[in-house]
Amino acid sequence: MTSGPTWTIAQVAQEFGVTHRTVRHYEELGLISPERRGTQRVFRPRDRTRLGLILRGKRLGFPLEEIRTIIDLFDAPRGRRAQLEYVLGQIDERRADLERRRRDLDDAIAELGDFERRCRADLERLGDDG
Repeated sequence: MTSGPTWTIAQVAQEFGVTHRTVRHYEELGLISPERRGTQRVFRPRDRTRLGLILRGKRLGFPLEEIRTIIDLFDAPRGRRAQLEYVLGQIDERRADLERRRRDLDDAIAELGDFERRCRADLERLGDDG
């Protein structure tokens, strides 16, 4: 057992704004591996880092298996060409997807703005007669 800072499941769940169940789910999937002291889970800095990467990956829309592959690369020796190329390919795909989504959102916001203006103009024309 190594020394250094540790956290409980309650502490990491609160820090990252997730439920205990979510943390346990990621553990069941093998994405994080906290130590055990009896029935208590003991989280180390590595677990917190991995949990942060998992949650960031989820926010960006990566499926859990892709997240696993990417975060496992953090534990692998640096500089393996195939690994780096894989990650860069995933980054390119995710960036393109997010840019498409941003364009779609921008278009939807513009359409809502146009619709709002038309509704306000119609309401104004109706005046108090309405």
